[in-house]
Amino acid sequence: MLSLQNAGKRFGPRVLFLEANWLIRAREKTALVGANGTGKSTLMKVLTGLESLDYGALQQTRGMSIGYLPQEGLRLEGRSVFAECLTVFDELRAMEQEIERLGGQLAELDHAGAEYEAAAERYSMLQERFHALDGYALDAQVGGVLTGLGFTKQDWARQTDEFSGGWQMRIALAKLLLAKPNLLLLDEPTNHLDLETRNWLEDYLRTYPFGYILISHDRYFLDVTIDRTVEIWNKRLQIYQGNYTKYLQQKDERRAQLEAAYRNQREQIEHLEAFINRFRAQATKAKQVQSRIKELDKIVRIEIPEEEPVIHFKFPQPPPSGRTVVEADGLSKSYGEKQVLSGVKFTIERGDRVALVGVNGAGKSTLIRLLTGDEAPTAGTVRLGHNVVSEYFAQDQYKVLDGESRMLDDISRAALKVPEQALRSLLGCFLFSGDDVYKPLGVLSGGERNRYALARILVSPSNFLLLDEPTNHLDMRAKDVLLEALAAFSGTVVFVSHDRYFIDRLATRVLEVEGGTVTSHEGNYEDYLRRKEALAAGAPSPTTSHPERAERVEGPASQLQAASPPSEGANGANGTAIDRPRRLNPIKQKQMEERCAFLEEETPRIEAAIAHTEQQLSVYVSAAETDRLSNLAEDLRSQLAALTAEWEDLMAQLDGQAALS
Repeated sequence: MLSLQNAGKRFGPRVLFLEANWLIRAREKTALVGANGTGKSTLMKVLTGLESLDYGALQQTRGMSIGYLPQEGLRLEGRSVFAECLTVFDELRAMEQEIERLGGQLAELDHAGAEYEAAAERYSMLQERFHALDGYALDAQVGGVLTGLGFTKQDWARQTDEFSGGWQMRIALAKLLLAKPNLLLLDEPTNHLDLETRNWLEDYLRTYPFGYILISHDRYFLDVTIDRTVEIWNKRLQIYQGNYTKYLQQKDERRAQLEAAYRNQREQIEHLEAFINRFRAQATKAKQVQSRIKELDKIVRIEIPEEEPVIHFKFPQPPPSGRTVVEADGLSKSYGEKQVLSGVKFTIERGDRVALVGVNGAGKSTLIRLLTGDEAPTAGTVRLGHNVVSEYFAQDQYKVLDGESRMLDDISRAALKVPEQALRSLLGCFLFSGDDVYKPLGVLSGGERNRYALARILVSPSNFLLLDEPTNHLDMRAKDVLLEALAAFSGTVVFVSHDRYFIDRLATRVLEVEGGTVTSHEGNYEDYLRRKEALAAGAPSPTTSHPERAERVEGPASQLQAASPPSEGANGANGTAIDRPRRLNPIKQKQMEERCAFLEEETPRIEAAIAHTEQQLSVYVSAAETDRLSNLAEDLRSQLAALTAEWEDLMAQLDGQAALS
């Protein structure tokens, strides 16, 4: 389909990659990963033909179509959103117009003439092709993708140039998905998507009929969408089978093997060098010494490239607050005639890790600003508890920084007790290394200043952190540092994030902002989704309070009930059993599918071993050997029965999932 052969690329004097060999097959779902600056985006541009190779070759199958979404920089104008998306079907629409024209001709031509026969044949051929390409559902296709990517029906008629850069990238993504090229190349496609549209894109890509290559810093997104990982490491391409989590496991194993090979080689080299040095001056050993020198020269030295150091950062723990951190009562907020929140009520307690979720525009950022006091409510109250000191990280936090101050000086003033080396390590993790730390903050881009602002909060936090999309502009390494620090933080955190992995690992509670209400759900985002599905299916959900009053239930008995998952064996008070399968986490489902595949391969091996053992039993050797073989056969049969039972159970669960979709 597409292949790189001994490919190499330079960026100025620096080599990004070399001797790269990569066969990209049809329908493969691949992640392209590597540390920042290793050349991932450059390699993506090479695959699209936007950049050329310095060495080697790129070969492409004739007639293959490639669609590419860069990280940013696309701008569309001159059409409505819907009309812009329809441009990907220009060929089909031209075909539709020809079908209409031929239909008119056929009504007027003599049915017995040759011209009629030719027109009828062309008409029939075009209709079949138009139908095969689903040409009669173009509007439905466009509407489905635009809705999935968060555009309302009112947005469809708006001009594309009315939308901001992030929404412009969504339009470009919609066009690519509708065009369905043979190979999709998506560079950070989730950068401009909220959580709900990311979930939709995950589902869309899982059923995409062709192949794609993704660059993303969203670990969960990669885990559920890809089955192959290609890493740029040590200026080479390393290929791993499996999703991102499996890649991490295999990478550790591969590095351990490389280090073992390196140690063995070092022992061999030291042994040869010791022999050469010991006997170099002895004429009687000259032949052996020369032989060892030649052997030493032939050794291809194994190199172990330096890994980026793992940063572990802990918050300086703040003084504790009272048990109740914040109470909202009858909270409402309007902007003119637009009602964003209406009469909501909830309590947040010390130690809570609260994720705010909801579609774009639901009011998540508004709610955070109300909790910080940056905005005043239209009605109702927000009361902070005893000894609560809040700190707010906004999406545009960079605007409050002193542009004249140098980065290291500024963060040092915020963290007088933190050693400079620790501060430099933290800044390095947030992609500020070397002389970057001496730059004035005013010369940094908006994304860079936001990254710095987040690092600055980490060194001197208050006991109540309110973070609005803190994971934007962070790579996986920086996200891991932030996640680890927040998990060990003794204070209280309310946050908005579109990173599913980050939310699942951090949140102990979810506040859903929807339709002007705020509803509380105990647990992380996965628990929240499961309960939402249970409610949609008509099952009771004891963990969700009334949607108009998302008040936390107090008291030990109530808290115990709120912590319990929905009943799986009964439906309502009468205890009637239900058999409705519960939708699985996509990662869990994929693990089950892989386990089934393993069992299907293992079962024939066990059956063959049983047959071989039974054949050996047919030839008597001794009483002891007969006992040994009999016990072995019985053990193998037990293994086979257990594997078969496990396979049947997994298949039943997977069949249930198929019925749900």
